[in-house]
Amino acid sequence: MIIELMKPLHLSTKWQPLEKDGLCRLGQWKEASRFFKEMNSNGISPNVQTFSALVDCLCKEGKLKEANQVIDILTARGMEPNTVTYNSLMEGYCLQGDMDKAKRIFDLMLKKGSIVDVFSYSILINGYCNERRMKEAMLSFEEMTRKGMVPDIVTYTTLIGGFCKEGRIDDAQNMFSKMKVGGPLPNIHTYSVLLDGLCRNRQIDMALKLFGELEGSSLDFGIGLYNILINGLCTARRIECARDLFCSFPSKGLQPDVKTYTILIIALSTKGLFSEAEAFLRGMEEKGCSPDTVTYNTIIQGFLRNDELSRAQELIQEMMTKGFCADDSTEKMITDLITEGKLDPAFHPVEKKSEGI
Repeated sequence: MIIELMKPLHLSTKWQPLEKDGLCRLGQWKEASRFFKEMNSNGISPNVQTFSALVDCLCKEGKLKEANQVIDILTARGMEPNTVTYNSLMEGYCLQGDMDKAKRIFDLMLKKGSIVDVFSYSILINGYCNERRMKEAMLSFEEMTRKGMVPDIVTYTTLIGGFCKEGRIDDAQNMFSKMKVGGPLPNIHTYSVLLDGLCRNRQIDMALKLFGELEGSSLDFGIGLYNILINGLCTARRIECARDLFCSFPSKGLQPDVKTYTILIIALSTKGLFSEAEAFLRGMEEKGCSPDTVTYNTIIQGFLRNDELSRAQELIQEMMTKGFCADDSTEKMITDLITEGKLDPAFHPVEKKSEGI
């Protein structure tokens, strides 16, 4: 497929608009490659921008071998990859966790005199953060600032997330403080990343303080950040606090979504408060919020664990009537109970799914 691009053709910019908003941006790499062949058959030679678009598309699909083949074709035609080309290839290696190859591409950019910009550094920093290599991430951050580049909100937020993954909350907070003092002001995504990091690291009081700061700001945010905090409170076994926050929604003009209800149902079921969990299940339906497969499986597993088998059977039937299936954990629990003779085999979700095929 790729080798067909080798035919020598004349340069044309007729197809450039498709580079920006076309198939490559939609992740349809097969269609993008077909499009390249069509350009060849029409006597139209792709330029560097068009080649870069295909490289980006292939890299996002994890097809690094094909992306490198495209770059080989590009250079064979006497053209040089540009910053966009190299950034795409570097990001492709980062997505695969191959930071050594990503760094080699970065060094190659420097060697060839390509423009290494804030975006280039941010790609590399994000890759290091995802691999929990915070030392290299910070070295890259310090290097870009020494070169006079100003880190953007993406760079800062990426580092905050990286520190949170490592449990380095103080470092994450310090980076956040730098943003408020001299860097780009934190946006909703930054708050979301730090709030989630604090909750995952059981720093609930810090999370509540941060959330209070956010509520007092001019930033507009929705149910997503409330869900992060409610989940953190439930994980820390502060269910009453989570429930109080949930009950404050009407006064804030907020509508809980399926994730909000599911988080609380999981927490109540884990604590053995099944009547309350089911009350939330019914409450969400009354509010026009339909339970999903996660919601049903969560509450069913709770009833099964506590030998509330009659109620579990009713919910299994209800779940399957609505077109949802038991997940692997629910299926195993049901199978074990059927084997023990405690549960009616007619309610086995596998049997029901087979009937619907």
